[in-house]
Amino acid sequence: MSGDHQTLALVLFSVFVAVTLAITTWASRKRHGTAEEFYAGGRLFTPMENGFAIAGDYMSAASFLGIAGLIALYGYDGLLYSVGFLVAWLVVLFLVAELVRNCGRFTLADVVAARMKERPVRIAAGTSSVTVSVLYLVAQMVGAGSLVALLLGGTSGAAQNWTVVGVGALMVVYVSLGGMRATTWIQIVKAVLLMGGAIALTVLVLVRFHGDFNQLLSTAAERSGHGERFLGPGLKYGGSWTARFDFISLGLALVLGTAGLPHILSRFYTVPTARAARRSVVWSIGLIGGFYLMTVVLGFGAAAIVGSAEVRRSNPAGNTAVSLLSLDLGGGADSTGGTILFAVVAAVAFATILAVVAGITLASSASVAHDLYASLRSRRKPMKPRSEVAVARVAAVGIGAVAIALGLLARDLNVAFLVGLAFAVAASANLPVLLYSLFWRGFTTRGAVWSVYGGLVPALVLVVLSPVVSGSPESIFPGVDFQVFPLQNPGLVSIPLGFLAGWIGTVTSGEDADEAKHAETEVRSLTGAGAV
Repeated sequence: MSGDHQTLALVLFSVFVAVTLAITTWASRKRHGTAEEFYAGGRLFTPMENGFAIAGDYMSAASFLGIAGLIALYGYDGLLYSVGFLVAWLVVLFLVAELVRNCGRFTLADVVAARMKERPVRIAAGTSSVTVSVLYLVAQMVGAGSLVALLLGGTSGAAQNWTVVGVGALMVVYVSLGGMRATTWIQIVKAVLLMGGAIALTVLVLVRFHGDFNQLLSTAAERSGHGERFLGPGLKYGGSWTARFDFISLGLALVLGTAGLPHILSRFYTVPTARAARRSVVWSIGLIGGFYLMTVVLGFGAAAIVGSAEVRRSNPAGNTAVSLLSLDLGGGADSTGGTILFAVVAAVAFATILAVVAGITLASSASVAHDLYASLRSRRKPMKPRSEVAVARVAAVGIGAVAIALGLLARDLNVAFLVGLAFAVAASANLPVLLYSLFWRGFTTRGAVWSVYGGLVPALVLVVLSPVVSGSPESIFPGVDFQVFPLQNPGLVSIPLGFLAGWIGTVTSGEDADEAKHAETEVRSLTGAGAV
């Protein structure tokens, strides 16, 4: 990209950052000293607003950059991510949304602790929530690094590193100053921009092929270097039995993980009633479903127009496929039209990343302050709401620093793949304890704690011992080899272990389940009576 065009791209790219900072400044002038204002935006958002915000929270860098990249590189096998991310919302709609809104206050731990001994349950659930959030944040950091490095005219490691640091700093500012109110409005603006950008690119791709989707697929297969195999299963996940089990593991993680994501669960507390929470999910499913259908066109479009080899040359993980596609659709790298379209797409993708990291950071800092810190000092003196908010702001800085460090390490991995790991941990540690708490009358405190750690620890250990970390050229540490576990995604093993650990912990516990509290929780979850 020439110097003039690069300057134009950077100017257009900077506009969204300025807009989001303005939103944050506006929101910071509103009253959010109370925990309810900071964590839940005063519970004043409408179902439509919250539905757009949920969609904005969920349609992350993995959705826009990673999935299209995987489809561009692996064709049919990349579709698993689009299907898995979308189907997961049926689990959220039918099993989680309304019940969580009625039973909780700010975090996942509120739902579980309603009928258990609070301290051990809050510490376990808070630890798990922070872990999942940090893994999810790493994926967004990696996406930001790939995007801005390409925008700056290269893929240098230094550019990616500085981008990761810059995104981390911005997310801390958003959360610390604006709380949930600013985060929600940033996500709404981002959702509108992302849907608009995706629609524009999808229309341009279809126009290029005169609306003939069959021609699009055949051209993609031809330029992929794999021929007809590109349009059938097995290119990425069919080479061996290990790859096939990895396929099953990833599918389980994607479908079950959404219901355990802390930043998604926390969005149900920003509306006034359970009915509003359910309607929020219906809005979000409509938006998310339309978007994931468009990622299919964008992924095959990148393979057909840019070529799989060129996508892989720019970024081995495929994270720059949509950006390269926008350049070509606009007229090429040195054309004004290509530069403007590329800059708009880059700004939308960066908006995606900034909004998502703000939401995740807010959810994880709430877990640190509301669950971990408050529980550890509650025996001495209960925390005041304003003190809890202050701790949450400090926690946002710490979580941002950890995410930056891990993002620098994992910068060469595909963002959709990294999100798949976060989903696996969420499905292993958070989903079992949530479902047991809502539906199992005999569930006990020991079962809750064992369920969280019984899914969390195996998931993390298996990731460390997998090809993701060592033992292959694509690993985080390619120079060493302590790989023992053959699968890249641990969900196939760790998700059943989470459910099994919760059952074993309950049946071996000497504690009797509190039937009265379960009955109270059941009535509250189903009717909303007594909900905050």
